[in-house]
Amino acid sequence: MSDNNFSRRRLLGSVGAAGATGLALGAAGGVVSGATASDDTLAALTAVGSTGVPFHGEHQSGITTPLQARGHLIAFDLAPGAGRSEAAALMRRWSALAAELMAGRPAAEGDTGVALDAGPSSLTLTFGFGRSFFDRTGLVAQRPPELDPLPNFSSDQLDARRSNGDLWVQIGADDSLVAFHALRAVQKAAGAAARVRWQMNGFNRSPGATDRPMTARNLMGQVDGTRNPKPSEPDFDRRIFVPAKTAHPWMTGGSYAVVRRIRMLLDDWEQLTLKKQEQVIGRRKSDGAPLTGGSETTEIALDKTGPDGRLVVPDNAHARIAAPEQNSGAAMLRRPFSFHDGIAADGTPDAGLLFICWQADPLRGFVPVQRKLDRGDALSPFVRHEASGLFAVPGGPREGEYVGQRLLES
Repeated sequence: MSDNNFSRRRLLGSVGAAGATGLALGAAGGVVSGATASDDTLAALTAVGSTGVPFHGEHQSGITTPLQARGHLIAFDLAPGAGRSEAAALMRRWSALAAELMAGRPAAEGDTGVALDAGPSSLTLTFGFGRSFFDRTGLVAQRPPELDPLPNFSSDQLDARRSNGDLWVQIGADDSLVAFHALRAVQKAAGAAARVRWQMNGFNRSPGATDRPMTARNLMGQVDGTRNPKPSEPDFDRRIFVPAKTAHPWMTGGSYAVVRRIRMLLDDWEQLTLKKQEQVIGRRKSDGAPLTGGSETTEIALDKTGPDGRLVVPDNAHARIAAPEQNSGAAMLRRPFSFHDGIAADGTPDAGLLFICWQADPLRGFVPVQRKLDRGDALSPFVRHEASGLFAVPGGPREGEYVGQRLLES
């Protein structure tokens, strides 16, 4: 891909949000019909590809980055005999690769050419370390207590082969080929140092598919993520990112990612009436508003009762149990992907949510909320937790640094 072509794509993509909205209209009114594409349509089409995300910064990308249309999650185990020096060399390679790919440039060596025609397409690569990584690299003294194993939950049916891992990589992009290109590049760059433990592939709604920015829906059709903490909130950083004054300075600006593969029992869910589905969740399916009224962002009136004297939002509704005010203010930034891996052996869809949540401390974020959900969430009969992982994601690298350098060279 030439610099001239890339610059032209960025110029055409400068229409920003208006161009993204026009993408859906252009597909219906110009591209599909075979009519000559206008300059506005071309600008809208290139807007998706031209958007880039910085690799260097205080935090790694892929945490507060807007949800992307395509995602890959990969866990690696260090190869037998590989230790701290091999891990450091691997993180150097991965960081150099991520910086190039996120800028819309091909991999330095052996590029497959899959993404040559595209810009960066909001590509992000995010790297984390599992609990076992510290044993393998002789860095146990540097392992934070926040990486202590998650407790067992009664609804868990976890597959150990698809859980945990020494290293974790999250890839997101708004173009499937760009995301796949990054996936293959990361796998190849692992070389002899690490082997894939598991891989999961996910998706979200594509940019421009709706006429305005909206909260995403999951495969149950529910608006999902309404109560996410917002970066504009004064306590956002305190809840999501590790502060500078920490016992493990290498995690300053970092976060902890809980990853869960949650199977949705869609055949059972879809047999419920709309009214029953809304009672299970505690929100209207049409717009995500609470059953107590208002819009999606209206606070739930948890004490409101109906003419029959019963709570409008049932006491076991998912939205009630998961609400921060019901969990001593516990909050986490949920940033999931949906998945569909075909049909399971029992004939039901192997589909659901690749749940990813971010917090400064999982024992104060994910764990208390999941414990409460585990004890009586009306949604529990319709989901199954099948895989789990917890990873320490260091802060973003400075110019000239690689991810994890402050740990591996401490």
